[in-house]
Amino acid sequence: MNLNAQKTSEDFLEFASEQRLGIMFLLLEKKLTISKLAEELDATAPEIHRNITRMLKNKLVEKDNESNFSLTVFGKVICDLLPSFSFVSDNRTFFENHSLGDLEIKFIQRLGALQDHKKIKGFVKVMEKWTEIHNNSEKYIFNILAEVPYSKEIIDIVEKKLKSGIKINSIFSESTIVTEERKEIFKKKNFQKSIIEDKLQRKMTDHISLVVLLNEKEACIIFPAKNGESDLSEMLYSKDPYFHDWCLDYFNYIWNNSGSFQEDKLVK
Repeated sequence: MNLNAQKTSEDFLEFASEQRLGIMFLLLEKKLTISKLAEELDATAPEIHRNITRMLKNKLVEKDNESNFSLTVFGKVICDLLPSFSFVSDNRTFFENHSLGDLEIKFIQRLGALQDHKKIKGFVKVMEKWTEIHNNSEKYIFNILAEVPYSKEIIDIVEKKLKSGIKINSIFSESTIVTEERKEIFKKKNFQKSIIEDKLQRKMTDHISLVVLLNEKEACIIFPAKNGESDLSEMLYSKDPYFHDWCLDYFNYIWNNSGSFQEDKLVK
């Protein structure tokens, strides 16, 4: 990757100001004068003028004939990119114990879409939220699983959802951990019928890095621990559309690059 370190470091200096960032995100929404910016940011006009002058020089903003300021294309792009940096910065403590695994660069570049989320901590609370996501589904349930910690409650919900015509697509890794009772439950609930009817579809990949679960309205992500293992004791959850789109795109990417499901490769 060719990186102009000097120019990039100079640009970062321009963003190293709470007030300049505030100006940028206000101008992302609409054009404003210096007096309006000062009012919005609870600052003095001279303070805003000083920063606006600096931003004009660095082509982050531009001024029209009525003294309204707006973002340049460069400024707008920066506003789009900053959330990804902010996401990693805000979650630096979380990433002391977790990693991005082998997440593809195109998804790393979009991490800002995950900014609006709630952290769910504790295995019991994580499973409670998984149960809610299954229960709330009205169109589909998509998941990427490194292990299958399904409770009887979730299994019953899955059975009910399949009977009501809801689509369930699952991706397993070749080392996905399942319970010994799985085959018995599978037979008892007659899930094979749903497979034949294409309501329940399964694929398999050699390795799973991120665990993802989503329905049409909400989604959650479990990042791996630093040793690469799944950490079902903590996850990110959100109903935010950007968060959901990221998870859906990631699921579709893994789905399209996975092979056929092979029962004998699951770890019991």
